[in-house]
Amino acid sequence: MNTKHKQKEIIFKPIGIIHTPFKDREGMPIQPIGAQGVKGQIEISPELKDGLKDLDGFSHIVLIYNFHLSKSFKLLVHPYMENKIRGVFATRAPRRPNQIGMSIVKLESVEDNILHISNVDIVDMTPILDIKPYVKRIDCVESEKIGWLEKNVNKFDNKISDGRFSGK
Repeated sequence: MNTKHKQKEIIFKPIGIIHTPFKDREGMPIQPIGAQGVKGQIEISPELKDGLKDLDGFSHIVLIYNFHLSKSFKLLVHPYMENKIRGVFATRAPRRPNQIGMSIVKLESVEDNILHISNVDIVDMTPILDIKPYVKRIDCVESEKIGWLEKNVNKFDNKISDGRFSGK
């Protein structure tokens, strides 16, 4: 990588807001698999609602959003269900250099500029940056290795946040 080139700043404008029952990070599911049945809504900016055309033909969508409550980051973190320090890029921790999150949720319905979703593991009032249709045939690949998560991957079903990524 050539480090002589100056990196330019990238600015994203949210396309809407995610509404969920989780008013705080503590006590919420840490992955969508642990949020089965949890309902939410995505309120898309009215001027962007035409972009939702045909989205109702998909059962699941990929949400790209901003971890707006994370104001700082650490390169080494203590992830959930682990007693070792790991590199942030080997985790799904919310306190990241660019605070970008991703979740795959079930799309229940589309009404005007409101998306009704379920299996949502996102804190209320989270800014949404983008939405993409999820298509298993092209989005799902079989993992050959899952690193340190191998021993814990089956424990996500009922894990909730303990607040360890709150604060500065």
